[in-house]
Amino acid sequence: MLAAALGATSVALTGCSSDTGSSGGSRHLRIGYFAFPSGDLLVKNQKLLEKALPDHRITWIKFDSGASVNQAFIGGSLDIAALGSSPFARGISGSSPIPYKVAFVLDVAGENEALVARKATGIKNVAGLKGRTVATPFASTSHYSLLAALDAAGLKTTDVKLIDLQPQPILAAWQRGDIDAAYVWLPTLDELRTTGVQLVSSKEIGAAGRPTLDLAVVSDALIAKEPKTIATWRRIEADGLRRLTADPEGSARAIAGELGISLAAAKAQLAQGVFLTPRQIASADWLGTEGKPGKLATYLTDTGAFLAGQHQIETAPAEDTLRTALYLKGLPDGIE
Repeated sequence: MLAAALGATSVALTGCSSDTGSSGGSRHLRIGYFAFPSGDLLVKNQKLLEKALPDHRITWIKFDSGASVNQAFIGGSLDIAALGSSPFARGISGSSPIPYKVAFVLDVAGENEALVARKATGIKNVAGLKGRTVATPFASTSHYSLLAALDAAGLKTTDVKLIDLQPQPILAAWQRGDIDAAYVWLPTLDELRTTGVQLVSSKEIGAAGRPTLDLAVVSDALIAKEPKTIATWRRIEADGLRRLTADPEGSARAIAGELGISLAAAKAQLAQGVFLTPRQIASADWLGTEGKPGKLATYLTDTGAFLAGQHQIETAPAEDTLRTALYLKGLPDGIE
């Protein structure tokens, strides 16, 4: 399967686009991102990394889902990228794990990912989805949370018709009436809410024991060749998180500009996310420190076990495997 994916993957992937930064150094840094309200998007908009790494040519590549990010890493087309916790657990499972590691936590899924049903369907709760058509981007955190929501409601995946769609096709299918419900993230989620009823959010699912996160991963090749570059990138991402709190107005303007939405909408979308402080990220509750991995390894282990139980992956990665898949060098000093 890995070999087949390698053959099908190239630098120009379906579902992604590139936006080259202004710096033009001799070394090339390829960064995958999502058009999603976050400190990472703020870093891109303000060109903070380009200013911190003037000797690098930085290319930002937009992706629609974690599945495409995983394919890009398999093909050697990325150095750093945003990636959901569920796609990451998939990526390091099996006999040929993707050669990357978690180096940062961008956010914890809150009300910014949710399951919504069209009002016209009359569906009032998750159990009401039985026999209905539900869309979500497969192999994403939303897909994972949808499976968890169905499981909690006593439904099997065979009890609903699951459709694999990316956010924009989900919106189009919703407007045509082709689907009854969808589990997706912002900003598409807000558009669905205008004519939909929210059934459950990732915040609620996380509180019930199945949290999802947006992580940032780095390739093993970059770790081996440029650890100082990773340290600088992580410091800049930490600065992006601080700016969200210290300058909410300016941060919202940057996000609005990136997403092409109003300032009010950007503020509302940012308010739905759960953004950790740099100190929290390096704490025992999340990433941890060098030699002392945090609870994130346990969260990811639980995610892998659930995916295996749902027959989404063949074998769940062991917790020891997940602990070694956390890049903790330089924490916490490198981000405080």
